[in-house]
Amino acid sequence: MRLKLFLSFAAVILVTLLSVAYFARQETVQQVRAFIYRGGIYGAEGLVDALESYYQEQGSWEGVEEIIETPGKGFGGRAGASQGSGRGQGGAGSQTFQLYDHRGSLVYDPHNSGIGGTIEPDQLNAAVPLVVDGLTAGYLYSPGSQQFTGDLETSLLERLNRASINAALIAAGFALLLALILTVFLLHPVRILTGAVMKMKEGDLSQRVDVSGNDEIAALGGAFNQMAATLEGEQERRQAMTADIAHELRTPLAVQRANLEAMLDGVESRSDENIRIILEQNVFLERLVADLRTLALADAGELRLEFRKTDINSLAAGTVERFQQRARQKNVRLTFTSKNTVPELESDPDRIEQILANLIENALRYSPEGGSVWVETGAEKHAAFISVRDSGPGISEEALPHVFERFYREDASRSREGGGTGLGLAIAWKLAKAHGGTLTASNHPEGGAIFRLVLPL
Repeated sequence: MRLKLFLSFAAVILVTLLSVAYFARQETVQQVRAFIYRGGIYGAEGLVDALESYYQEQGSWEGVEEIIETPGKGFGGRAGASQGSGRGQGGAGSQTFQLYDHRGSLVYDPHNSGIGGTIEPDQLNAAVPLVVDGLTAGYLYSPGSQQFTGDLETSLLERLNRASINAALIAAGFALLLALILTVFLLHPVRILTGAVMKMKEGDLSQRVDVSGNDEIAALGGAFNQMAATLEGEQERRQAMTADIAHELRTPLAVQRANLEAMLDGVESRSDENIRIILEQNVFLERLVADLRTLALADAGELRLEFRKTDINSLAAGTVERFQQRARQKNVRLTFTSKNTVPELESDPDRIEQILANLIENALRYSPEGGSVWVETGAEKHAAFISVRDSGPGISEEALPHVFERFYREDASRSREGGGTGLGLAIAWKLAKAHGGTLTASNHPEGGAIFRLVLPL
């Protein structure tokens, strides 16, 4: 990762520097050649353009001295132009100019000397040709300018190339050093995160990383911390569940063994009552295994649901009727009401009945003698609901977040006197989720706990 990041920085830097060096060289070559082409006359571009335009309009050089000697008329305002007014300066610094026609005859001289003379060959090579409509109309010559040969041009361009390359290399060195520093700086949190991941790989799920800022690295660190917390919690819950299963299995097995040994030793008779005790423990074990299997299938996403049209009111009324005998035995009043008409919905009625049965059984377990359990159905917006409320002591604030956890019991002794496997609410929550619904628990304002199952219509 470090090498890839460094190479990415280096590639961007090198491409940028090479591009700058290339275009700078091209521009420099163009300017140097233009300067050499004009015989070293710098700043005379405006005068050349003005003279070419004058000849194109007039067809001759007659009266051209007005263009050369009048300040600003030839090329006033052009870059490099002087605003002086000396004769023959043409605005090009302190240079003086001579104008020759296409045959090389002198047309204009600021000192009015040599009019009618001809241009010398060495002067012709240093003069600037004035081209009009593709034909040479004359030559502009500056006394004192020099002729640049091809060797001089090549030597100058080589020097400029070396200067550009040296500048690019120096800049690339500093840029690569900066890229290396930035790479180390940017990868520091990644190295810390990698170290934490390696420790997690060895089994230490308590690893966390410090998160600061709001960039992608900070988001990655936050996601890692959340994942580590989830894995650590899952590990703790798995260990607790293993201990809980062992606890739940040990008690009925111990009761069965004790009764069987007592009957074999002759301490207890082989009566129907003693056999009934063993059978009850066996039924409990069978129910516990079935509940564990249901949870395992739900966790693996392999719990099969057979959806069909379901009348929630009829299903709830039948389930409540099935629990009436148990409610009378405990002297608890169990009632069912329907708040409004509930449309039929697509669900697995057997699983919905299992949820409701677990909720009613839980409510009867915690309702005191002479208390009440209320089951209500209804529809609101795009969902149907079933609520089960009891008149028990309610759920403590500490226990509310844990009521749907497996084997969770609010009492510290984990008493099984009330019956149940400790998995009923966990199974109910899983089945509600499998239906695309929700199951929540809260305390009713008038007392007792209320569980609410919401299913989409």
